Amino acid sequence: MPSGAIADPSFLAYPISSSELSTSIRKMDGYGEVCLLGDSFDPSGVVRLREDEYDSRSGSDNIDGAVSGDDQDANDEQPPRKKKYHRHTPHQIQELENFFKECPHPDDKQRSELSRRLGLETKQVKFWFQNRRTQMKTQIERHENAILKQENDKLRAENSVMKDAIQNPTCNTCGGPSMPVHLSFEEHQLRIENARLRDELHRLYSVTNKFLGWPVLPFVSHGSTPSSDSCLELSVGRNGLGSLSTINDSIPMGLNLGDGLFSAGPMVPITKPGIGMPGNDTPLERTIYVDLALAAMNELVKMAQMDGPLWIKSRDGGGRETLNLDEYSRTFPSSARMKHRNWTTEATRDNTMLIINSLALVETLMDANRWAEMFPCLIARATTVDVISSGMGGTRNGALQVIHAELRVLSPLVPVRTLKFLRFCKQHADGLWAVVDVSIDFSGEGSDSHSFFSCRRLPSGCVVQDMPNGFSKVTWVEHTEYDETVMHQLYRRLISSGIGFGAQRWLATLQRQCDCLAILMSSTIHTEDSAGISPCGRRSMLKLSQRMVDNFCSGICTSTLHKWDKLVVGNISEDVKVMARKSIDDPGEPPGIVLSASTSVWMPVAQQRLFAFLQNEHLRSEWDILSNGRPMLEMLHISKGQGLDNRVSLLRANPMNANESTMLILQETWTDISGSLVVYAPVDTASVNLVMRGGDSTYVSLLPSGFAILPDGLSSYACTNNGKDASVTSDIKIGHSGGCLLTVAFQILVNSLPTAKLTVESVETVNNLISCTIQKIKTSLEVS
Repeated sequence: MPSGAIADPSFLAYPISSSELSTSIRKMDGYGEVCLLGDSFDPSGVVRLREDEYDSRSGSDNIDGAVSGDDQDANDEQPPRKKKYHRHTPHQIQELENFFKECPHPDDKQRSELSRRLGLETKQVKFWFQNRRTQMKTQIERHENAILKQENDKLRAENSVMKDAIQNPTCNTCGGPSMPVHLSFEEHQLRIENARLRDELHRLYSVTNKFLGWPVLPFVSHGSTPSSDSCLELSVGRNGLGSLSTINDSIPMGLNLGDGLFSAGPMVPITKPGIGMPGNDTPLERTIYVDLALAAMNELVKMAQMDGPLWIKSRDGGGRETLNLDEYSRTFPSSARMKHRNWTTEATRDNTMLIINSLALVETLMDANRWAEMFPCLIARATTVDVISSGMGGTRNGALQVIHAELRVLSPLVPVRTLKFLRFCKQHADGLWAVVDVSIDFSGEGSDSHSFFSCRRLPSGCVVQDMPNGFSKVTWVEHTEYDETVMHQLYRRLISSGIGFGAQRWLATLQRQCDCLAILMSSTIHTEDSAGISPCGRRSMLKLSQRMVDNFCSGICTSTLHKWDKLVVGNISEDVKVMARKSIDDPGEPPGIVLSASTSVWMPVAQQRLFAFLQNEHLRSEWDILSNGRPMLEMLHISKGQGLDNRVSLLRANPMNANESTMLILQETWTDISGSLVVYAPVDTASVNLVMRGGDSTYVSLLPSGFAILPDGLSSYACTNNGKDASVTSDIKIGHSGGCLLTVAFQILVNSLPTAKLTVESVETVNNLISCTIQKIKTSLEVS
């Protein structure tokens, strides 16, 4: 075992080891403590009356015989006598103030109790409350007077403006001087039309700047014209975005490609709900949304239909195709002119047959929550910002939404993509639907520079056509441009080839989820399952496993949904991402400080070979310290797909004797053409037995760890670039074929005390665990 490796693996076991880890690590010289910052405290504004605004005797002095105008119950007291001042102590003042907040008008019994407790006379307490009420009334009157003064000043200013308007009358329509007797009727109409067009052009410029992400020159004067080489041509009319509308000379409210396949549909109804995006309340902005969505739908359908030079087939024999950028510029010149010059383009197309009909798939895509659940490892978060149109006739035909989403690749070296886009759904024929996405805001919205990815989603989406026996043919087009400079060199080829966020990955994930849903809906239990459980128990176990995978992904790729504090330690490599957070009220995690560490490396072995090694329970003792050097036994097997590799398992270390009690490990594995996943977590035996009987899995504590395996993208990159760039990174040597990218991630419970602090030694411990695990895998596979 290398230096710094962990000798005792018990610290990873479910809550057994939390206290042992914190007490076994000694503090290193030259390092202090890494404090875990929780949610930042935002104190609310508290309006307090300043004590220096009170009367000098209101809080600290008391005048015997003073009578307040607030109460009339002092008339029966003795006649006025010589004033005698009694200065109250700070303690007395504080107690009186506290009581005043609860009861400004105490009765005789309460005044007697206060006088006894504070050592004051009943009369002093009574007069103090009278004076305090008077001061409060004065404060309120002063505040009301200030408001009235402001309103009075406002009315004076409006009065002055009205006087000026009467002295210098203007035309309310055109804004010119009100002298109709000197203007002809034609000239007056031209002034009105000119003012209307100028106002509409100004609004169009401002809205275009807001939603397209780059500046457009404003209107300067009546004689100025837009530059001929401007990147965006604007036209005033139904198609507000001229450069997009040039894809088709006149884009109708329906879709008409001119080939007779799709007929123009009815006009899209524009509905505005009570809540929505700020500023999206004018007909002009809603018109721009509709025009942008229709143009994007037109481009998506054409890209899904066209073959030949527009798409280049992959050399691996699969159905994936990459976009020919030169042909795209000739076919869609207006869209090509809007591209960012310094950004990298990735565009892929793929198709497959799925066990789902078009209506069910469209409903899933148009519901942000269901969409995120359908692509769990790809979508970190998805929310519907605004619903511009909900569809027609109770269907999703014509539905238009604004969606905010965060997309991820399971590696700490790839930033999360933050997108805000329009999603438009249209039915082109019976059983033929299309759903398109197009970005409307290209700026990152994360508070941290590493929490967003500068990118823009060009018209992307899918065309779904119903097939016999409940199947559907799905053609997926994914077209994105992004800033490559913020990405680690190791993953640039993977992303640019389209493997990371491309159509192949979307369809592979969709295929896997549809197969899983088909198995869950089946009334029979598969014979390959090693232990038969009820359908309710299967659903509970799969729900528990899904939460485990979600927590695993959140520990690798940070999003706004999961709150982690990123840690920076001097002697930890920049390629190792270390984060921590406090788990207090979450029933699905043990309380205390949770530490997450992950990194990605290139492995000179094929993806399937590495996956087969990691998911084999008989070889687990070669890399997993939880196995204590012994092989694992599979106690339960729940299928999630057609193959044996897509399953949820319950593992247990082989006991040395009958009386030994060993932990259980929940594990989920899957693999497809886009990548592979192995995620596991120690679980409590009693809790798992309850879940297997159909119980609630929410309260089962999980701290997942595991591996994500992706292709390295070398062959796909060469195909995409037609062999023009054969260089490789310094980490990938020429001559290695069939390599893959391995991401290793661990989550451990460091300390369960409420006031615990995270130390540098804990961070170094989990870093050593990652290094030790990677080295063991390389040794077992005999690679360097």
